[in-house]
Amino acid sequence: MTKIDRWLLPDGIEEILPDRALKVERLRRRLLDLYHSWGYDLVIPPLAEFTDSLLSGSGSDLDLMTFKITDQLTGRMMGVRADITPQAARMDAHSLQRNSPNRLCYAAQVLYTRARGPLESRAPIQLGVELFGEASIEADIEVMSLLVETLNTSGLDAIYLDIGHVGIYRALEQAAGLSSEQSTELFALLQRKDASLQQWLTDNVPDVALATMLAALPGLAGDVTMLTQAKQILAKAPATVLQALNEVEAVASQVAARSPNVALFLDLSELRGYHYHTGIVFAAYTSESTLALGNGGRYDDVGEAFGRARPATGFGIDLSKLASLVEYSSSVAAGIYAPVPTEGVNCGLWAEEISRLRESGERVVRGFTGQYVDYDELHCNRVLIASDDGFKIEPAIASAVGNESE
Repeated sequence: MTKIDRWLLPDGIEEILPDRALKVERLRRRLLDLYHSWGYDLVIPPLAEFTDSLLSGSGSDLDLMTFKITDQLTGRMMGVRADITPQAARMDAHSLQRNSPNRLCYAAQVLYTRARGPLESRAPIQLGVELFGEASIEADIEVMSLLVETLNTSGLDAIYLDIGHVGIYRALEQAAGLSSEQSTELFALLQRKDASLQQWLTDNVPDVALATMLAALPGLAGDVTMLTQAKQILAKAPATVLQALNEVEAVASQVAARSPNVALFLDLSELRGYHYHTGIVFAAYTSESTLALGNGGRYDDVGEAFGRARPATGFGIDLSKLASLVEYSSSVAAGIYAPVPTEGVNCGLWAEEISRLRESGERVVRGFTGQYVDYDELHCNRVLIASDDGFKIEPAIASAVGNESE
């Protein structure tokens, strides 16, 4: 690599410079305070773990997204986290072992082997919450409501919530008795809402009733009134399908009551995270973004790999993407520039005055001998000046740019 291109970053890897970094950090603090007020405890998981732990119960999708390295101390395979949810599940099952419902939140960077979509980051800051130990739909409703509150607190409106239930497809697929290869093909067709789905079902699913129900799934999407049609079409489905439909209806009803300004869209063929989630799944959108800002759902029993299976639900958000959509100020508060004292000024008193100003909440930037001074770059609009009475603060003159020695 030549000197001229050493500044290049890998595709999908970005740096966050001061103004944007401040905006992201202010939003992070604001949202973590929100989660704290809801009873969620902050955790900071490690950047890398042994893959035996990091990928437990997470499905093949996460395995492919995870960078793997060899631990030089043990020779075991490690992974750089591509998702914090499995780490939170390990903490709940092994490190904390709480008996009551356990609420955790986090905000940290993850790394993907490849971007999840065009122009997407491979190193987003994942912000999220996880609720362990509660199997009722009240837990699903809580995390969905908190996702909505997250977007509202960030300053976004016109929120759309897409709700599905992977248990519906899972039960129908199992009842059809498909092979592993057939299941993979059917999953792909449903995800694409492929026009050849009907013919594939005719060729591969001899049970006409099951084939008809599977073929109907892509069309079972819309507002809550769609559920009436779904219950008619899926009336002869396994009991778990009808239970899942009732769960979707109850969740949609409660979320609508709590967040009447949120537009709900139900999609019974939504299989996001199918190999990972076990029940209700959801995604949040706004009018400002065609991509989902937050995704989540139920993923029961992931902690079984750590010796303690617990029901769980939660969501994750790309904090950097969210910050790019909010409008509140990211500017640095104007500070005070403290030039090197001139001869005769007591340096001890000068340092004490700077400390006093900082303790009072001011941003104070100390100067260096002969440094180049640009008040805009330093984000300072005032200057600390030594006077006969001690020290005073005067407005900075924008034109006063140059070396202090001049």
